[in-house]
Amino acid sequence: MDTDSPEKFLIKGFLETSFVDWPGNICSVLFLPHCNFRCSYCHNADLVLHPETMENISFASVMARLRQHKGWIDGVCVSGGEPTIHPFLPQLLSAIKKEGFLTKLDTNGSRPGVLSSLINDRLVDYIAMDIKAPLVEDAYGKVTGAQGVMEKVKQSVAIIRQGTVPYEFRFTILPSYHQPADIYRVAEELSGAAKLTLQNFKPKNTLDPLLNTSSSYRTEDLSAYQQQVNQIISQQVQ
Repeated sequence: MDTDSPEKFLIKGFLETSFVDWPGNICSVLFLPHCNFRCSYCHNADLVLHPETMENISFASVMARLRQHKGWIDGVCVSGGEPTIHPFLPQLLSAIKKEGFLTKLDTNGSRPGVLSSLINDRLVDYIAMDIKAPLVEDAYGKVTGAQGVMEKVKQSVAIIRQGTVPYEFRFTILPSYHQPADIYRVAEELSGAAKLTLQNFKPKNTLDPLLNTSSSYRTEDLSAYQQQVNQIISQQVQ
């Protein structure tokens, strides 16, 4: 693939305006196809499993819309799927920044080398890394369907926690996978980090169709868990 050509960027989704994807900023969101994880509760199933059935969105059309929103849109969030598996990602982020927009990356943390390069090359202004389970191999493998990724995930956590770029960790929770003890264990493993945001499971268009009828945590429970997580996270590592 000729990654120097903007029209070679594989973009499968474009959300023009989001008030929730980047704390403190109004952003657009680009969705890239494919992922190296197979989280059964993922709600972007088509993007992960069948991206070839989705129309390609040209980068030129995306930029045309973004230019119209300059002064309104602060930046662009690149999400997925998993963006870091694509060789063209640095060129995509560079092209966005050349247009005067900030860039945010959503990642599962499975490719620390790519993450480090993007930070060193100043191609990303904010990072949101998804945590899937307590940071042990068996728990992570159960959720992601991927084996042998724990060391790379931990490397990404360490890179992000250096704070070179503003960041947050995110943790999507659902009762069938994550009990309160698991939630608090993740918080303890990330103690001293800038932020750990709990996200409630959405039973819609999941990678495992059986989970489309699965229950989420009650809003009041999620709020209570987040308060406890905030207390744990705020403790500095000795």
